Amino acid sequence: QVQLVESGGGLVQAGGSLRLSCAASGRSISSYAMAWFRQAPGKEREFVSAISTSGGNTYYTDSVKGRFTISRDNAKNTMYLQMNSLKPEDTAVYYCAAKSDYWATKSYEYNIWGQGTQVTVSS
Repeated sequence: QVQLVESGGGLVQAGGSLRLSCAASGRSISSYAMAWFRQAPGKEREFVSAISTSGGNTYYTDSVKGRFTISRDNAKNTMYLQMNSLKPEDTAVYYCAAKSDYWATKSYEYNIWGQGTQVTVSS
């Protein structure tokens, strides 16, 4: 079974950047589609971005298109989320998730989750 650990969160001013990492252990992630979700206080967990097993296909929710970039390095067993031009509304706990085969946008379709990393964007 794959275990996921996120890192890279923190406090940043609006307009700033952060790079999140999701390090996997236990087995190779090369056969897993992976995604980032986020959850703000009092809100439901929402889809942010997903990437196919090879990294050749990516998908973003509209609110982060052009600002966030998802990537993966299967040799390092790690996925990334580069977040630029951050806004206060990006403040949330960010979670990485994995599922076999094809990516999806619904959280219930992912069966492997990390513990989350806090991202706080000040105005």
